[in-house]
Amino acid sequence: MLREVTAGRRLMGRLPQGAYLLETLNDLCAEENITAGEVRALGALTKAVLGFYNQQNREYEYLNLNRSLEIVSLIGDISLKDGRPFVHAHVSLSDERGQLWGGHLAPGSEVFACEAMLVEYQTDKPFERGFDQGTGLLLWPMD
Repeated sequence: MLREVTAGRRLMGRLPQGAYLLETLNDLCAEENITAGEVRALGALTKAVLGFYNQQNREYEYLNLNRSLEIVSLIGDISLKDGRPFVHAHVSLSDERGQLWGGHLAPGSEVFACEAMLVEYQTDKPFERGFDQGTGLLLWPMD
């Protein structure tokens, strides 16, 4: 179930204001040819879209937060989906009163300010997402 990986490059930088967070992270991974790794980030968003996977219906439900929010934590992995680098990230966000929201980072979340860290992993066999019948999700293989 687990495979050994070796840490490769470590990249850090600031994302542009107004950029879409998930889309930009995916683009950076493609530009840097990072096909396996991890991502972390902190900062703030002007709006966010969070996903929740409804296990009974086997589909994502989305929450649109059109307000200023702090990125309390963003953690995710990088693998391949349809042969391209794909970031799967979860994010915790807070408002001015400390109320928290969390879930899957979805497309459409807009950056106010964001510092991101990417860690590339070297592996002898790629982590390619495929359909998992038991969950209805695109997951890594169990080998």
